[in-house]
Amino acid sequence: MNRMRHVLLAWLSLLLAFPLFAAEPRQQPTDQERARTVYIFHQPIVMLQATFGLSTPEERVLRIRNTLRAFTHDDVSQPLTVEPITRYNQPARLFLMNGKPIMLLSQADLDEGDDLTLDQAAQRVLARMEMQRTALKDQYNSGYLALAALKSVLGLAVLALFCYGAYRTWLWVRRYNRLMLLEKRGIIPYSWRRFLGAIESKLYGLLMILLSLVAVYLWLGWIFSLFPWTRVWGESLGNWTWRVLQKIALSIASAMPGLLIVLIIFLITSFIIKLLKVLLNQVATGKVQLPGLHPETVGATRKLISVMVWLFALSAAYPFLPGANSLAFKGISVFFGLMLTLGSAGLMNHAMSGLVLIYSRALRKGDVIRIADNEGQVSEIGMLATKIITRENYVVTVPNAVVVSGKITNLSAQNPDGGVNLTTGVTIGYDTPWRQVHAMLELAARRAEGIDHAHAPLVRQLSLMDWYISYELQVRLLPGTSLAVARNALHSNIQDVFNEFGVQIMSPNFVLQPDTAVGVAKDNWYAAPATTPGGPQA
Repeated sequence: MNRMRHVLLAWLSLLLAFPLFAAEPRQQPTDQERARTVYIFHQPIVMLQATFGLSTPEERVLRIRNTLRAFTHDDVSQPLTVEPITRYNQPARLFLMNGKPIMLLSQADLDEGDDLTLDQAAQRVLARMEMQRTALKDQYNSGYLALAALKSVLGLAVLALFCYGAYRTWLWVRRYNRLMLLEKRGIIPYSWRRFLGAIESKLYGLLMILLSLVAVYLWLGWIFSLFPWTRVWGESLGNWTWRVLQKIALSIASAMPGLLIVLIIFLITSFIIKLLKVLLNQVATGKVQLPGLHPETVGATRKLISVMVWLFALSAAYPFLPGANSLAFKGISVFFGLMLTLGSAGLMNHAMSGLVLIYSRALRKGDVIRIADNEGQVSEIGMLATKIITRENYVVTVPNAVVVSGKITNLSAQNPDGGVNLTTGVTIGYDTPWRQVHAMLELAARRAEGIDHAHAPLVRQLSLMDWYISYELQVRLLPGTSLAVARNALHSNIQDVFNEFGVQIMSPNFVLQPDTAVGVAKDNWYAAPATTPGGPQA
């Protein structure tokens, strides 16, 4: 009874379609055509089209299904036969199994487009049905089932051995990479191996996992094909794999012309970038002059042109990229566009401010500048920020938007030789002759180190305050001299000179009106180290 039950269950698979031939079954059947097609083990046998009396093709297919359910194992063991008969006044062929009728195929069931005679169509149907019957007979043999079970166990052992071997090879690759790293040897340079070693191990491990999954997939398809109850699953796995491989191959083949065009676009773009680089290098060295382009702006110009050219190339190549018209590709484009829109407001503000600084030539690398409370040498003018090295040897990073919006004092812009103007000031009371103060400040400048004596020091009286005069001393520093070092030396010499001539650096403040006027007698106008006009210089 169990054996007969297995036979009856195996013959119940009659509704799924995988068309194999173009004679009777349709290649892409509709729901109506699928209902008119006889299937055995999900394989199309024949599509019935004739209506006999009140029996439609769909009812005939249902009747054939019920007939197949009633067959026993002894019936399946007997070969199929075909007998010519005449039914409903038209020639037909009756298919028999162990003398029991299965199906009637008439001339009206044939498709005129196939150009087949009734006997030719019957032989095709007989061959398909006989193939399924023979396979069912062989697979329900107890010896065959035992052999299939043994094959399954052996296949599982081979699969486990393959997975274990893949795991062991991954361990060996990981140990090898670590050994090469410790011994500092191998084909790959040591500096690269420190980074690539871990990546190599992970990539090899991923490859082994993928190969193991493929092996499991193939093993499942093979195991399913050994047993009658799961053979349909095995065929489905194989057909699905074949369809996927076909789609992949077709997609690759259809994408090749577009990828070739993309490659040509990027090669042409690279060639244009190299030509522009050669031209801009000539401008940077001063060998070529272009209107509106200066050597100090060549770097930023090169970056801008490169970005614009590559963006244009990407726009031209975008339609030829595989999947460019897909919804996923469009969704990613919208996502990145939204990110740039939301996050680039402040970024673009700093970037545009950097371009203003570069192309206005307000600053150059190496200039000594003063921005708000920061004074130092410009070490870098980036697209987003400007870096300044202060006298404390600190690196101050100022966003370009802040630089542009504030006051910039460039201390070295007017001195092409690299020298910087240094100014300092003192406040002295009205009882000290101004000529003496001028002479002392000039003497201190001549004594200080780092001062360019080719340029005479300049002393100014900035303002006449209530109780004192504000003096300013301006000197030119030698190229490469630090502002902090020069200012320290100048202040030290100013104190020494003022002490030497008995003049105190102090701003007087009065609470009461002095008894006598605070002033300088004419005889003391040229107190040392000042000299009278035409007299010897100190």
